[in-house]
Amino acid sequence: MVNKQKILIVDDDSNIAELISLYLTKEMYETKTAGDGEEALALFDTFQPDLVMLDLMLPGKDGYEVCREMRQKNDTPIIMLSAKGETFDKVLGLELGADDYIIKPFDTKELVARVKAVLRRYHSSTPKPASVPAAPGAKIVEYPGLIINQTNYSVIYNGETIDMPPKEMELLYFLASQPNQVFTREQLLDHIWGYEYIGDTRTVDVHIKRLREKIKDHDTWAIGTVWGIGYRFEVKA
Repeated sequence: MVNKQKILIVDDDSNIAELISLYLTKEMYETKTAGDGEEALALFDTFQPDLVMLDLMLPGKDGYEVCREMRQKNDTPIIMLSAKGETFDKVLGLELGADDYIIKPFDTKELVARVKAVLRRYHSSTPKPASVPAAPGAKIVEYPGLIINQTNYSVIYNGETIDMPPKEMELLYFLASQPNQVFTREQLLDHIWGYEYIGDTRTVDVHIKRLREKIKDHDTWAIGTVWGIGYRFEVKA
């Protein structure tokens, strides 16, 4: 028997939590619900979900704080739920590590579709164990002080292995493998997240920001911004 994928639903409105659970259970997911941040963090450890649906407006610890603490533990995908539709709230959620953001009220069919899309993206890009050697023809890009290996999902910067979620690594590899070529945010969103991704191009900006925090510009290369257009991996002659 195939194990069901597990989803943790965090919402202080029990009616909404039960509705989401009902629809996801019909899609053959196993679910558990939590009504506040502390309960959510406890279930995150014991239930070990494959995905978390996290409401922002929670009693006690809010969704932002819960997301931050979950991200400190692992890269389990998180979809934020909120009645707040402001760009600031979306960007903040993404900066904290959320994989998607759904505004209430939501269409249940869209919600289920987004859950499937996020899980599909996450599991298709789960890093291989570091002990597995790269096969012949492995996808590796090397620059002074930087080695990006998409085959085993590793990044070595100045001799040190950098912890990096799959989408950040894929974005870095995509840019670095095509030096000096300019890509719009829409093109990067399509290439890295796929045409099914229903998101904001600011997702790309957030991931670029995270990359720049981990990898500083080198004398011979840099992650460059092309104002009004997008980004490129600049290689200096």
